[in-house]
Amino acid sequence: MSNKSTNNKLQQFLDDAFKPYGDFPARKDVEQELLANLTEKYNDLKAEGKTDEEAYRATVDSFGDVSEIMSQVGPAPKKEQEVDTMGSLKKSLKEAFRAAKQSRSKFAYTELRESDLSDTDLSGADFSFSSLEGASFERANLSEAKFRAAALRGASFQDANLSASTLAGSDLQGANFDKANLTNTKLRACALYHTTFAGATLDGTNFGYSDLKDVSFEGLTLAGTIFDGCSLKGTSFKGAVLRDVTFHHSEVKHASFDGATTDKITYALLKGAKANLDNVTVN
Repeated sequence: MSNKSTNNKLQQFLDDAFKPYGDFPARKDVEQELLANLTEKYNDLKAEGKTDEEAYRATVDSFGDVSEIMSQVGPAPKKEQEVDTMGSLKKSLKEAFRAAKQSRSKFAYTELRESDLSDTDLSGADFSFSSLEGASFERANLSEAKFRAAALRGASFQDANLSASTLAGSDLQGANFDKANLTNTKLRACALYHTTFAGATLDGTNFGYSDLKDVSFEGLTLAGTIFDGCSLKGTSFKGAVLRDVTFHHSEVKHASFDGATTDKITYALLKGAKANLDNVTVN
């Protein structure tokens, strides 16, 4: 099977997976990142001696339960349903966010690029399918908020509380999560290239099937964090503490674990996946 044929076949697989969910701001970027991840997986399997069909089937199977992944991304509305969920597009942002403090407000399908939402209580708010590039959520309370399939490239969540939030299927390239609380947050199938997590709390955070190319988790303590099916080219876990962390179907051999400390189970999982563990401490 030629490279072009393989690429087309994998692209069709992704198109079919996303088809029931319509268009959303991050769809193109997310599909591109997932395609790169799947293509890399396919090429590795071919290099191991598998046939074209064996490599394709194993690659698709490694993607996991597509319906479970996509369940994190709600369907786009029909045109006749595209209305402002706050009930008033004419309200000023100031009034809208004042209202958000009093209820579990929804801002789905809204245009909020470059908006300043810092120091705001938006717990439980719904920003799904919204355009939020460059927006600032610094020090905001976003616990249990939803950003499914939102465009958040370059947004800042520094010092924000995002515990138990859902950001599945979002374009988060270049976003800033420094010192943010992301406990039990779902970032599945997200584009996270050049995103920063310095000093962030990532206990139970689910990064499944996301692009984490060149992302740094250096010096962080990760407990129960999930990296299943992730693209980890150039991802750094140098000096990190890893406890009960999973990397199923991820290419850990492309990541750096230099100086990291792991528990026995995490170490065994990484070793089985052929990660370089020459300078890793088991504790």
